[in-house]
Amino acid sequence: MTRFAAIRAVVAIAAAAALSACGINSVPTKQEAAKAAWADVQSSYQRRADLVPNLVASVRGAAQSETTILTNVTNARAAATSINITTDDLSNPAEFKKFQDAQNQLTQALGQLRTVVENYPQLQSQARFADLMTALEGSENRIDTARTRYNDAVRDYNTEIRTFPSAIGAKVIHGAKPMVPFEAAAGADVAPTVDFGNMGAQPNAAPAPAPAVNDNAAATPAATATAAAR
Repeated sequence: MTRFAAIRAVVAIAAAAALSACGINSVPTKQEAAKAAWADVQSSYQRRADLVPNLVASVRGAAQSETTILTNVTNARAAATSINITTDDLSNPAEFKKFQDAQNQLTQALGQLRTVVENYPQLQSQARFADLMTALEGSENRIDTARTRYNDAVRDYNTEIRTFPSAIGAKVIHGAKPMVPFEAAAGADVAPTVDFGNMGAQPNAAPAPAPAVNDNAAATPAATATAAAR
C-alpha cells in the first residue's frame, strides 16, 4: 500500500467515524424504534375498541335503563376509532392531541360504565360479562405499558436529535423533527376529592313545640280579682 493510499484510508475511516458521530445511523435507528413502539400502542388501543361492542351488548341486556351511559360508550368508541394517525403525524402536536383526547374520552366513558355495572349484581355474575371485563382490564394494562414504552422511545429519539453532534446529521441529512409523547390526562396528578360533608349530617331538627298556654297568665284581671276574693 502506497503512502497516498494509506492516507486515503485513514481519511475515509475518519470521515465515516465523523458521520457516525453526527447521527447518520443513530437518528434513524432511534426513530424506527419509536415507530415500532407506536405500532404497539395502536394495536393495544384497537384491541380495546374491539371489545366495546360485545361489552355494550352484554350490559344492555341486563341494564336496559342505562341507555345514556351505553350511548356515551358507543359514541366514544366511534370517535376514537375514526381518528387514525400515521407515523408522519407523530411529529404533529395538533393531530396527536386529537387522537389522545378521543382515546381519553373512551377511557372515561368505560369508567362510567364500570360504576353503573356495580348496581347490577346479576350482570356481574354472568360468565360472559366477567370474561369481557377481564379482557378489558388486560387491554388497558397493555395500553398503559405500550404508552410507557412509546414515551421512552420518543424521549430517547428526541434527545438524540437535539444533542451534539447527532443534531447536525438530524437536521442537515435527515430533517428530523421531534416526536410527540403521550401526556397524562388533565387532573391525573390530583387525588380525587370525596365530599363526605353530608354523609354524617343529622336530619333537620323538628321545630320546637309551642310553649304551653299558661291559663293563669291568660286570665283576665277581673277573674283574678274574683279568685282572690274567695
